[in-house]
Amino acid sequence: MELISQIRMAASQALQREYQYDLPAGEVAVNETKPEFEGDYTVVLFSFVKQLKKKPEELGNELGRALLTSHPTLFSAYNVIKGFLNLTIADSYWLAFIQAQHDNPDFGRKARIGKKVMVEYSSPNTNKPLHLGHLRNNFLGWSIAEIYKANGYDTVKTCIANDRGIHICKSMIAWQLFANGATPGSTGIKGDHLVGDYYVLFGEEHKKQMAELIAEGMDKEKAEKEAPIMKAAQQMLVDWEAGKPEVIALWKQMNSWVYAGFDETYRRIGSDFDKTYYESNTYLLGKELVEQGLQQGVFEQEDDGSVWIDLTADGLDRKIVRRRDGTAVYITQDIGLAVKKYEEFHCDQSIYVVGDEQNYHFKVLKLICQKLKLPSADGIFHLSYGMVELPTGRMKTREGTVVDADEILDEMISEAERKTKELGKTEDFSLEELEDLYDVIGLGGLKFFLLRVDPKKKMLFNPEESIDLHGYTATFVQYAYARIRSILRKEPLIEHPFHAPLLALEKSLAITLEKFPAIIEQACVEMSPSVIAGYAYQLAQTYNSFYAEHSVANAETPEKKTLRLQLCQMTATTLRNAMNVLGIRVPERM
Repeated sequence: MELISQIRMAASQALQREYQYDLPAGEVAVNETKPEFEGDYTVVLFSFVKQLKKKPEELGNELGRALLTSHPTLFSAYNVIKGFLNLTIADSYWLAFIQAQHDNPDFGRKARIGKKVMVEYSSPNTNKPLHLGHLRNNFLGWSIAEIYKANGYDTVKTCIANDRGIHICKSMIAWQLFANGATPGSTGIKGDHLVGDYYVLFGEEHKKQMAELIAEGMDKEKAEKEAPIMKAAQQMLVDWEAGKPEVIALWKQMNSWVYAGFDETYRRIGSDFDKTYYESNTYLLGKELVEQGLQQGVFEQEDDGSVWIDLTADGLDRKIVRRRDGTAVYITQDIGLAVKKYEEFHCDQSIYVVGDEQNYHFKVLKLICQKLKLPSADGIFHLSYGMVELPTGRMKTREGTVVDADEILDEMISEAERKTKELGKTEDFSLEELEDLYDVIGLGGLKFFLLRVDPKKKMLFNPEESIDLHGYTATFVQYAYARIRSILRKEPLIEHPFHAPLLALEKSLAITLEKFPAIIEQACVEMSPSVIAGYAYQLAQTYNSFYAEHSVANAETPEKKTLRLQLCQMTATTLRNAMNVLGIRVPERM
């Protein structure tokens, strides 16, 4: 049982024993003691002072004495300040904790609890390569799945590929007009980049044709629709939906180029999926559910044949779920896909990792599913995150201002190489080891930078800031890990029983280590990898302070050496486990 839970339980039992006052352990408020006061953890007395009709000072002293008497191996001292009971945890507790956990490779991870969670992330369009925004999405989705797994859940990672629609046809038309049969093989260009180039080319040609029409006297709105290249793209969409063989063949060919490119990027960043859904297979889903909803009175049909739902009573507005020509809209297929996912995997929760511009869409989706009484409804959760921006502002694909994911990865690895060479400690590494190290540092720096910010916040990306040996970075944490591994290689751990009192920094490190299981749980409750990133950084800082003050190899006694080596071993394991949940590797040497 985690320490705070033990303190709550002990306080709850003491209140019952001493005063016959029933307070569930979960309702006992326990915080870390503020640095300016003596103690490790603080019980807040105010919530039960009135009921017990005692002064806070008197109650604090009575409860403190009772806890020391009943739990001598847990508490060693107490003091009372106003309405707060500050407790000092006994060294014997910390020594037993370190001895029990120092060689546990799964420290922080919980046993399976028999619940299943689905996490959908990435969800790219097949008309362009992945970009910086996709990287935040992928890192966030993958890490959330791993956080749930560390908390004992079975997880299913899914992706929906947006592989149909007018945006796909734009790339296809531009390729027909300008490519002269170019392929990834003939050009040496990665497939997703090649197709993305033609999407940008479509935008440029569309602007040019619009300008010509406007010059001839047409207004801008009409020129946008009447430009020949746009009309050709619209016709191609009609032909695709009609199943015209040559259009389907080109669509399959160009999508295959894109998927090959995506797979290469996914492998590089460590993203994987248990199941990929394709919009071309799901866009007709949900039509039957619209019929059911009409019969149940959930939806209403207009005179023109279109079907709507009125959500004004829920603080939203009216939403169309089927057009007058009988075709589905996005929300319709999402309702159908939610049912399909539930039927396939029976997950207790379905988390959609999608940017905050879709907040309204997911409110509507969940409400409609609840009104239809679908078994998947209550488990729907939208993990909304803020956009990644650059110092130059927002990115736009069609204007060619997007920062490509592959370019960012290359830049990060180059930055890692440059900074590593500046430090000049690479003489003992082979070329292969150096390449791997640059990848570990570069990709780790990128992931940590994008995950250390709370998902709900927008963020500004700065590559140079993300690799800094002394900053709030993966590099700082990775270096602490590599330093510990170096110590452990030189100093084999010889078991010695130890009973010596803990010094302040030894205890501080033990306290920080003990929090890790609670941090993993907090990250799950808050759905925020930033909680783990912050903890890993704090642990590395705490270890560095300990290491700067206390020798491990030349400890004062054999018992102290054993204790410090066990602290080193446990810190390395905890740093590795924390970073692994973020998808970040830690190097054995740096």
